Amino acid sequence: MSATGIIPGVAVPVSLLARPQDFGGRRQGDCLTGDLVLRGSRVQGLRPGAAPTRLVMPKPAEVHCHLDKCHSIDRILASGTRPGGGLRHAIAAQAADTAHWTKTDLHARIGRGLADYAVAGAGVVRSHVDWHHPGATLPPAWAALRDLASAQPFTVQMAALCGIDMLAEPGLADAIARAIAPDGGVLGAFVLDQPHRRAGLRAAFAAADRHGLALDFHVDEGLEPGLDGLQLIVQTAEETGFKGPILCGHGCALSLMPADDLARLAERMARTGIALAVLPATNLFLQGRAATPAPRGLAPLQALREHGVRVVIGTDNVRDAFLPLGRHDPLWSLSLAALAAHLDAPMGQWLPMVTTEARAALGLPPVTVDGAALADLLAYDVASITDLLTGAPPPRALQPMKMETTA
Repeated sequence: MSATGIIPGVAVPVSLLARPQDFGGRRQGDCLTGDLVLRGSRVQGLRPGAAPTRLVMPKPAEVHCHLDKCHSIDRILASGTRPGGGLRHAIAAQAADTAHWTKTDLHARIGRGLADYAVAGAGVVRSHVDWHHPGATLPPAWAALRDLASAQPFTVQMAALCGIDMLAEPGLADAIARAIAPDGGVLGAFVLDQPHRRAGLRAAFAAADRHGLALDFHVDEGLEPGLDGLQLIVQTAEETGFKGPILCGHGCALSLMPADDLARLAERMARTGIALAVLPATNLFLQGRAATPAPRGLAPLQALREHGVRVVIGTDNVRDAFLPLGRHDPLWSLSLAALAAHLDAPMGQWLPMVTTEARAALGLPPVTVDGAALADLLAYDVASITDLLTGAPPPRALQPMKMETTA
């Protein structure tokens, strides 16, 4: 294998290779190991070499977070509010905090969240932004995130988050879509039990199609009987033939659905290309508080994957009224999902949910290690995937690493 350089002692997860059979190296658990062979600034493969001292993988992708809300918990607690009573209580507590959302405050908190993702090595981050005021005027948090996004070492996608009943108002979905389109925005909505959710969904799909936007829904974020938002989204996608990316988040109610009904819905999701983001941290904290023993509140991700649904993992809330703890780090979220959703070893099989599959759910081409540019990859100072998910130090870029030139 000809080369212009090597990086010695590398492990590469098999699940993050497009053609592992052609990549070379030695199989070690769920990785291929050896010296990473480079041709210019791109990865060519592995050759036999040193024992692994670092793991190389694509930059992780964050599919679902709320940078407008993050790092507000201490102020909320200081106000005398005690979040933790469930989803609706958290919504009310966070809404009260918006009185403090000045330009200075938004820039400070959003900037802190973006810095968290930079440390985690994120390649792309999708953040929802609450649409607090009626009408199509861009909220201050949207402008703050847009201002800060251009200076980041990763791509930032912004999703407008409206109540689905709000989008049912004549002309409003189209007006919001028109307002966010210049920023490459995503049209999003919160779908729970609102009376006009069917009309809102039809308007959202029509507006996204007209303006060439992706769709992103918070849906069925609860364990109450009768939640049908995801079923309505699937039905609307089937009826409209919408071709853009559709990502749904939460889907907690799916955990209570009978197996046969779940299988039928999952097969329809797979046919329409609807992806689901499972969000373990916030859903574990808020859901199932009234029952003993408590249901975990997580969508049945393994069953959905078995039926062909693209399932990804997101971080959701960090240190706000919805979750007082948390970290802006997709690998931390995957580690939590492994505990909460019984994700068995080998752990490498789950890495696509925060890398290749996550990018696809965001409407981006997946990045695999084979053929990748060094700028799209990271090196972690660990020798195995279990080490990676147990608590690896922050990743490093590969470009500055010393490479040995060969003839």
